[in-house]
Amino acid sequence: MSQTGRHNDVPEENLPSERDAHEGAVSKADNPFADPGLPPHEHRIQDIDEKAARRSERVVAFLFALSMLATVGFIASYVIFPIEKIVYIWPFGHVSALNFALGLTLGVALFCIGAGAVHWARTLMSDVEVADERHPIEAAPEVKAKVLEDFAAGAKESGFGRRKLIRNTMYGALALVPLSGVVLLRDLGPLPEKKLRTTSWKKGVRLVNQATNLPLRPEDIAVGSLTFAKPEGLEEDDHEFNNKIAKDALMLVRLQPQNIKDKQELDWSHEGIVAFSKICTHVGCPISLYEQQTHHVLCPCHQSTFDLADGGRVIFGPAGHALPQLNITVKDGFLEAVSDFAEPVGPSFWERG
Repeated sequence: MSQTGRHNDVPEENLPSERDAHEGAVSKADNPFADPGLPPHEHRIQDIDEKAARRSERVVAFLFALSMLATVGFIASYVIFPIEKIVYIWPFGHVSALNFALGLTLGVALFCIGAGAVHWARTLMSDVEVADERHPIEAAPEVKAKVLEDFAAGAKESGFGRRKLIRNTMYGALALVPLSGVVLLRDLGPLPEKKLRTTSWKKGVRLVNQATNLPLRPEDIAVGSLTFAKPEGLEEDDHEFNNKIAKDALMLVRLQPQNIKDKQELDWSHEGIVAFSKICTHVGCPISLYEQQTHHVLCPCHQSTFDLADGGRVIFGPAGHALPQLNITVKDGFLEAVSDFAEPVGPSFWERG
């Protein structure tokens, strides 16, 4: 039997009539899905009381000013707290004073900007709700004009131009916060200053055998041998030993005076004993290979070769300049420095003149 036939089997009196449908229909006014519209607008106290508006303005300005102070504190923390300083702060325990100060001040700076902006929007900017119809993605010229008009109206209602205290303090907070990122550039490493130009060697500092830790006498340096030395007073248990020995390391060779080709090298030697920096001028590797017959020393890293009989000049390899020589003399039977190196030791760097 067809579906139509089944409908025909239903008694006509049981079928809904047009009148029943009309009477049972829900009126449009009672439709639960109808647009209820916007509720009546309730004015805030700041909208009707200028004193309350002024109080809110001062709160926002205070938050922006506090953000500026926190940013200044962030920058000052880099100067005040040394990296190695550890303090106890409950409930965090022992923490780095620098990290804690940086986190606290930067957090306060960013929070105050956000809190100030939120309080400004909630208490002083217009909160009138406006219903707007949805529109196609592509904006028509009249829609663009309306957007610009709404933007101008919003700017006017925000009081941005009229409330200069909020505007100026917000400008200050937003201008100072980026300085935190600039200060963070310090973590790229300490400024070299003059540290790369000088070493621990100076007038009167004795040469100490790095193997025996004893002051060196001229008779301790045999012809054809290679001896490594360090400044007197530099001990391996010193906190800065590795940083200092990377510049102070010295190698001594005794040559026959007639074999020394460079006049300055001969003048800065003592009875054929010459002292050169042990640090290769290519990338700073320690030089450790000595060829007795040619008086050449070889860097094991990249095979830069230097002639210790000719002012330490480069004769092979990628090194850019000769090994610096230390002017030495003898006092009370011990070898000592006359001055620091005349030029920076180790590889070249961009500040080197």
